[in-house]
Amino acid sequence: MSSTAPHAASSSAAPVVTLGSIYWKVTPPPLHFLSPKFSSATSSITLKVSPNYSTPLTTENQAQTNSPKYRSNDLQDALISFRRMLNSRSRYKIYSLIKVLGSIVKMGEYQSVLSLIQNMQLSGVEDNVYTISIAINCYCHLNRVDLGFALLGSIFKRGFVPNEVTFNTLIKGLFDQGKSSEANNLLIKLVSEKLIEPDVFTYGIMINGLCKSGNNLAAIELFSYMRKHNFDAGAHCYSMIIDSLCKDRMVSDARSLFDEMIEKGISPDVVIYNSLIQGFCNVGQWEEATRLLWEMLDQKVSPNLHTFSILVDALCKEGMVREAEGVLKIMIQRGEVPNLVTYNSLMDGYCLRGEMENARKVFDSMVNRGLEPDIICYSILIKGYCKNGRIDEAMHLFKEVPCKGLNYNVVIYNTMLQGLFENGHCAAARELFDEVFSKGLQPNVPIYNVMINGLCQEGLFDEAKELVITMEESGCVPDAFTYNVLVQGFLEGSQHHEALFLIEKMVGKGFSPNASIISMIMDILPTKGQEPTFLDIIQNFVPKD
Repeated sequence: MSSTAPHAASSSAAPVVTLGSIYWKVTPPPLHFLSPKFSSATSSITLKVSPNYSTPLTTENQAQTNSPKYRSNDLQDALISFRRMLNSRSRYKIYSLIKVLGSIVKMGEYQSVLSLIQNMQLSGVEDNVYTISIAINCYCHLNRVDLGFALLGSIFKRGFVPNEVTFNTLIKGLFDQGKSSEANNLLIKLVSEKLIEPDVFTYGIMINGLCKSGNNLAAIELFSYMRKHNFDAGAHCYSMIIDSLCKDRMVSDARSLFDEMIEKGISPDVVIYNSLIQGFCNVGQWEEATRLLWEMLDQKVSPNLHTFSILVDALCKEGMVREAEGVLKIMIQRGEVPNLVTYNSLMDGYCLRGEMENARKVFDSMVNRGLEPDIICYSILIKGYCKNGRIDEAMHLFKEVPCKGLNYNVVIYNTMLQGLFENGHCAAARELFDEVFSKGLQPNVPIYNVMINGLCQEGLFDEAKELVITMEESGCVPDAFTYNVLVQGFLEGSQHHEALFLIEKMVGKGFSPNASIISMIMDILPTKGQEPTFLDIIQNFVPKD
């Protein structure tokens, strides 16, 4: 075992790890690069071995996989080759069969591979460590890592020696099933028993799994360990860590790592540039994000649709719609076809600036380019028209939705209801709310909140309160905003006792009155502060000083 692999002091109570009929005495070392929540000095893994490791998966256990798309002819050709080799009398046919199995695995036909291995067994072809490892890989891809471990037990039981690839497959399988802790503990035990010397692929799997499970700190620490011990971390490892740093808004550290990567002669790809551009956009440093775009072009790295969409969205949110249109033009000139996400960002940017004519031009341009607007496109334009007081145009678009073959959803109803209330069309809003039920939709909390807020704004407090009751009876649980809006409405209507009753109810449900409500209550203390009921309720949440 290389000295570069991490070790730890022994523990007084070493657990027993069961793999088939093989028992290991294991002292798991608390590897310094792993998060404390994953490390345990007394952890153990018990793995049950299925007597028939080629047990077929039932339909309910089969997983949908994002496997590569191959032509059906490719699979048919491979199956024909497999059958021909299986019937061959060559003493070396096992190696040809393994090669074909490997090609079928690459097609993503994992269940087929397991069936073929079973056919090999029935034909008298003996398994070896390679065929069993292929089966382990298939089970892991089918989200049955438990059966993969059963096969591992079979490997040991039959005297075979699994290699790093087999263990890496199992570690990845655990991560893919969301079992980060088990993946961590497995690596610790494998290192402790000197059954594996982690290589760059092992650490790459660990970093990827830790990042995807949200344990970015542990991933970064592991990456630092790799660099310290001179592991050849490639572009993929750098990409994962840079992305994690950007998601944690640590863009300066991400940029430093990016520069280090270039100094080592590792060429960044479009994925790494996209992570950095997204990271700088997220912290409002759109100038640095734009600079990275030009840097990409200088380095002959072609931006893709995602690159341009990130920049267009960021610039629009900064109100720099003209600059966003410039990016869009570059995008089209380079042969990238904008999608709905890109056009939606641009439309939203114009709507935020109140430039509805330009927003509509973007909408029409999108249609002219052959893109079919979706419900989100309509929601953005409708919201823009409503915010700019153009309620008739908003309603016209709203009524156009089913004519375009689209179905209404609660989001677009929410947008239209809010627009009607904001523009003083309370009766129309109430009528539209009733329509939600007739369309077979179930109003959610945001829709109820819009209605309750709108009714309170119109002074219809009792109707608003009744709607809260209806909301609760339908199984839709009011949130803090619901109660705050209703309480504020009753306070503004001088219905103080009703407001206090609601405050008592909301506090009992774990919600707190907002600052506006507390300020309003403080204002009425001089006139109502001596009433016992009033004092009993407010003492729970109003500061005594």
